[in-house]
Amino acid sequence: MFIYSILPFALLSDTYVTCGSAIKLTHVESGGKFFLQSDERQLQSGSGQQLVTAAPNNNSPKSLWQIREGHDTPICPVGTPVKCGSTIRLMHLETGSNLHTHGIRSPLSNQHEVTGFGQGGEGDVGDDWEVVCEGGSYFSGSSQYWLRDRPIQFRGTATQRFLGSSSTVKFTEQNCGRGCPILNQLEVFARKTSDSYTQWKAEQGVYLSK
Repeated sequence: MFIYSILPFALLSDTYVTCGSAIKLTHVESGGKFFLQSDERQLQSGSGQQLVTAAPNNNSPKSLWQIREGHDTPICPVGTPVKCGSTIRLMHLETGSNLHTHGIRSPLSNQHEVTGFGQGGEGDVGDDWEVVCEGGSYFSGSSQYWLRDRPIQFRGTATQRFLGSSSTVKFTEQNCGRGCPILNQLEVFARKTSDSYTQWKAEQGVYLSK
């Protein structure tokens, strides 16, 4: 578990995404207006695990995710810039579950489900994501680092599928029913193809430095 204090923003780097930071991820293809989000509701189909969507409310604490090292990987000290190619977990701050994927089909697009799984940041290897930085990195010596406000991708290490969403795959009254609690939110899925639907940006958040 990370133990840290929040430093004054002026002391933080304005470039790197760092371990221990609590960030909001926006979806690029949908115009940067939808944020990766979760809460305690469960999917009503498939695995029945915790629901993950992309939602338009950028003020909601439900869209804060903490960056942690992956399972069975070296501890990433708080404030350390995240290297491209590294394996991380994204822990949902409000519920303590991890962003997770597996081979069960997603309800709308029939791709792979993305859910919240585990408790207190502890889950399984389905929570591990490789940071894919093509076009969204800074090269320094032999290492590349994940940068804020640049397109980034996440590939599930267990399935080799990319975290994705689409502005055309939306929960509506037709597919979710009247009074749907996630009306007009986007399905989040894991996708075999690396393309515009699998690009995200880290923008808002509490960024930590050493």
